[in-house]
Amino acid sequence: MNRDNTIAPTGKPKTVAKSRRIESIDLLRGTIMIIMALDHVRDYFHAYSYINDPTDLQHTSVPIFFTRWITHFCAPTFMLLAGVSACLYGAKNGRKALSGFLFTRGIWLVFVELFLITLFWTFNPHYPAFILQVIWAFGISMMVLALLIHLPRKVLLPLGILLVAGHNALDNVHVAGDSPFAFLWSVLHQPNFAGFTAGPFRFIVGYPVIPYIGIISLGYCLGSLYTPDTAPETRKKLLRNIGIGAILLFVILRWINIYGDAAHWSGQQNFMFTLLSFVNVTKYPPSLLYILMTLGPALLFLAYAERPLNRFTSKVLVFGKVPMFFYLLHIPLIHGLGVLAAGLSGHPPADMVNLTTWVTANTQLQGYGFSLPVVYLVWIAVMLLLYPLSRLFSQYKQANQGQKKWLSYF
Repeated sequence: MNRDNTIAPTGKPKTVAKSRRIESIDLLRGTIMIIMALDHVRDYFHAYSYINDPTDLQHTSVPIFFTRWITHFCAPTFMLLAGVSACLYGAKNGRKALSGFLFTRGIWLVFVELFLITLFWTFNPHYPAFILQVIWAFGISMMVLALLIHLPRKVLLPLGILLVAGHNALDNVHVAGDSPFAFLWSVLHQPNFAGFTAGPFRFIVGYPVIPYIGIISLGYCLGSLYTPDTAPETRKKLLRNIGIGAILLFVILRWINIYGDAAHWSGQQNFMFTLLSFVNVTKYPPSLLYILMTLGPALLFLAYAERPLNRFTSKVLVFGKVPMFFYLLHIPLIHGLGVLAAGLSGHPPADMVNLTTWVTANTQLQGYGFSLPVVYLVWIAVMLLLYPLSRLFSQYKQANQGQKKWLSYF
C-alpha cells in the first residue's frame, strides 16, 4: 500500500481494519474539552478576571497564571485532532466525500460562530458585533482543507510546516483602517479586537487563520499513522519522537529569543516568574513557539494514551466523543450559572445579561467575582452537570450512526 496517502490516488477509500473510534484521540479531545471549560468558568466567576490579564506578570500570581496557561493547549490540539479525524474520515469514505464533508461542516461552524456562540457568550441577541473566535477559525480551516487534501502528501506536509513555522515572519506586517484588505489581513494573521465596521455590521477578529490552516493540514498528514499501514508500536514511537522534538525545539528557539514569538522572555524578580516569562507565549495568533509548546505534549499524550481505559479515563472519553455538543452546551450553562452567582452574591444579575462588551471587559462587573478555589469548585460542578448529558448524546449518536447524517456535524 501507498504509505504517503491515506486515500488512494484515485480518491477511493482504502480498506480500514476497524470503523470504531480511536480511543486515544477521543481521550485527548475529552481532556482538552475539560480544560477548556475551566478557562470559560474563570471568565464568568474569577474576580481577578475583571481587573487584570492573568498572564500579566506585573500583577498575576503563579496559580492564576497557570490556570490560564494550561488552557493554551486547547485550540491547537483540537485543530490538530480535527485534521487527524478528517484523514480517517477520508480513509473510509474517499477523498471526494471528505472534501464535501469538510466544506459543508466548515460552513456550519462559521454559521454557529456568527449566530449562536456570540449569543451564548453575551446573552444579547442585539450584540453590536460578530466575534470571530475559535469555532470560526475551525470552520475556515476546514473549508481550506477541503481544497488542500487534493494535493499530494509530499506537498501538503511541507505547506503545513511552512504555515506554522513561517507565519511569524509576517509579525511586522500591519494594515490599519477599515478597508477590505485590512479586514482580510486580520482574518489571515493580524487580530483586531477593536473590530471592523462594514455597513451596519461590525466584526471582531480574535483568531486569524493562517497558523490554524497549517495545524489542521499537519493533523491531516498525521492521520496516516492511524491507518492499518502503520503498526501501533511504530505509530507510538513516531508520536514520541515528534513530540519530544517539538518540545526541544521550543526550548531552543525560546532560549535564543530571536524568532518564533513576538513577545520575548526576560529575567524576572525570581526563578518562578522567569519561568512564567519563558512560557508566556503569544496566543493571538498562535506563534510558532506557542504551537510547539502545546502540540509537543499533545503528541506525547497520544503516544502514551494507547492503553486500556480505567474508570476515570472512560468518563473523560465521553466528552471527547461529543465535542460539538459539549461546546454548544457548556457556554450557556456557565454563563447562566454566572448570572445566578451574580444575583446570589448581591451583584445585579442584569449586568451579566445583554452584554455589549466581552464579559471580562464589562466595567459594571468590577467588584463581582470569587476566589480561585471557588472557580475550581464551579468548574467541577459544571463537568458533573455536563457528564450525563454528554453520555446520553454519545449513546444516541452511537445508536443512530450512519442513519442520521446530521449527527456527523456534532
